[in-house]
Amino acid sequence: MSQLKLIKKILFCFILTISTYSINAQVNDTLSFVKSKRMSDDDLAKKREGTFITGLPDFSSDPVTGFGFGLRSNVYWNGERTNPLFAYTPYLAKLKANAAYYTSNARELILSLDVPYYKGTRWRFKIDFKAQQNPANLYFGSTESTLGNLRLPSNENITFSTYEAFDKARKTLRPGGIGEASFVTDALSNRFRETEYMLNLKGDYAIGNGKWRVMGGYEIQNLSYKTFEGEEAEAINPNSGEETTAPNGFSLLQRDFNQGLISGLNGGWISILQTALIYDTRDFEPDPTKGYYFEIANEYSGKYIGSQFDFNKLFIQARAYQKLPFGKRTVIAGRFGVGNIFGSNAPFFEFQDQWSPEGSINALGGKQSLRGYRANRFLARSTWFTNIEIRYRIAETKLGKQRFAFGVAPFFDAGTVRDEWQNLNFKNIRYSYGLGARIAWNQSTILSFDYGISKEDKLFYIGIGQAF
Repeated sequence: MSQLKLIKKILFCFILTISTYSINAQVNDTLSFVKSKRMSDDDLAKKREGTFITGLPDFSSDPVTGFGFGLRSNVYWNGERTNPLFAYTPYLAKLKANAAYYTSNARELILSLDVPYYKGTRWRFKIDFKAQQNPANLYFGSTESTLGNLRLPSNENITFSTYEAFDKARKTLRPGGIGEASFVTDALSNRFRETEYMLNLKGDYAIGNGKWRVMGGYEIQNLSYKTFEGEEAEAINPNSGEETTAPNGFSLLQRDFNQGLISGLNGGWISILQTALIYDTRDFEPDPTKGYYFEIANEYSGKYIGSQFDFNKLFIQARAYQKLPFGKRTVIAGRFGVGNIFGSNAPFFEFQDQWSPEGSINALGGKQSLRGYRANRFLARSTWFTNIEIRYRIAETKLGKQRFAFGVAPFFDAGTVRDEWQNLNFKNIRYSYGLGARIAWNQSTILSFDYGISKEDKLFYIGIGQAF
């Protein structure tokens, strides 16, 4: 063997050894700080190896967007049990692809890739893309006055204690005002259509013993909005009680925009820098049995990064999970969140959710916060809310290679909103309660069914994933 070939072989072996050592060192470094996130022995014994797909028809139901059908699928890369990270991660990678259409004519396409502990390192990367159009968004105002009873857009002196009575009154024909038809309905006066295209890139890095993570991200959106003045909508003849149709009257959102009470109705480009500090000791992210999750999350938008709006959103959230000493798998889960929007030019649509690295939370009302109230029922610059669930597993079964677990989850939700964060307190709270059912498919995919009750409404939701 020539000296040149010998040198090449020695260099190749050296590089291979160093690379193998480096990878093993990275994995060992990762293992050194994820010990607290080890799955329970019971869950670990049921965790599936390899690559598999969970796909199911989307038969979701929401009181606002209506009945939805489509496809929700996940591709999981779990690796083998011999992988040192197998017992400490929900998966090595997950690709989510969702497409759905709703009876309200809403539609969405969502693609998401999540890679925790990338190549055995402390890094986690997420990429999200969304294209959606929803003509069933609700708007009841953007100040703490929304905490009052429901009011007609055309006559705020008339109030209603239940949504059913409010909805009937909106549809009742009334004489049109300036710029309206002779007789109009207000059936669509609290609604608006949103069209959104969004791309989000995030990365976080585990520090110290791995319980703490720092995250940075960038999001770009293009948004457009439409209200429904003059469009044919449901109506009720006040004399005969017969159902008919009529032009819709002036919308509440358009009126608030014309009066300078809100901004953003013209939509546009929104460029956002995201940062977060996270503390996480949950043992299994999709469905924890123990651990804590805490975050301080911030979104900054401004002209210096190419945005048409200037605002800063701060959100603080804490969650806790504890297994109870009865039943095979009984967990009490709790969450508390508080958020505020800074900036006089903050657009109205930013009031409708609180951003979290775990996924945005619609606030206040709907399946993610107050399950007995319609989505965005209470909006203002500042908000706090809390949720408590007792997740009790009833039975488990295996069909072929698929594992299923069935449980119930009674819950209690509460929260409120304020125009200034200094005024946040425990007065004028809205709350709801109800019962949920859960089906865990191969542990990582959770099918949720929730029935929420409030003094204003009774609402049923079907979806994928725990509320928190």
